[in-house]
Amino acid sequence: GGVRAAAAALTLLSFLSLADAVARWREEGRLAVWLHVPILQSGFAAAAASQGFDFHHAEQGSSTLTLWLGEGPSRLPGYATHQLGVAGAVLDESRGRVLVVQDRNKTLNAWKFPGGLANPGEDIGDTAVREVFEETGIKSEFKSILSIRQQHKHPGAFGKSDMYIICRLQPSSFSISFCQQECLRCEWMDLQELARTKDATPITSNIAKLLLYGYREGFDKIDLTMREFPAVYTGRFYKLYHRELPESYRNIT
Repeated sequence: GGVRAAAAALTLLSFLSLADAVARWREEGRLAVWLHVPILQSGFAAAAASQGFDFHHAEQGSSTLTLWLGEGPSRLPGYATHQLGVAGAVLDESRGRVLVVQDRNKTLNAWKFPGGLANPGEDIGDTAVREVFEETGIKSEFKSILSIRQQHKHPGAFGKSDMYIICRLQPSSFSISFCQQECLRCEWMDLQELARTKDATPITSNIAKLLLYGYREGFDKIDLTMREFPAVYTGRFYKLYHRELPESYRNIT
């Protein structure tokens, strides 16, 4: 009983302090408030909710609430609206074959390119190389982006939007040692066969045809390459993916 009464008193105190603070922020003309609540002090979220705060997002050790003080509906940005998946189409150019897997525990065992979700702070090409190695044991190098799929209300992304990027990778090893927990099968398949088979996912079939076109006619016709530039934020950089420009155009000043 004593613990419960102490918690109630603490919540009341935080309610009164927060109410005073919100009134002051309104007088100062502030537009919005961000409130970070450590997980061991989650009881403060109830006091904040009584002042009009809403949950914005939660991470492992804390939750963040927001209160819009400006006119009209909130203009604060959302959080975690997309999930990023990356796959690697590893092409062995010397033999015209590509690395494919079948997922374990799927009702339809269709061929697909190995891949998975990007880690926070991980570049697209690095995700493709890492996931391919973890699933198949094949080492590779990022060469380009081949395609980007966008899908909304994705069941596998907690109902959020999903971006799925397929990269072209160049192998530096060829002996398969696939992950038994994730993959049912893994093999090097002839690229023409993959483009024609009915036993592949629709996106895999489409990218196989695109890859076959680039393999025959030149990868410059299908590749989105990457260049790194300094960002407007000091000490930071960004990566830009696009079709390659001729040197004469890249050097225009």
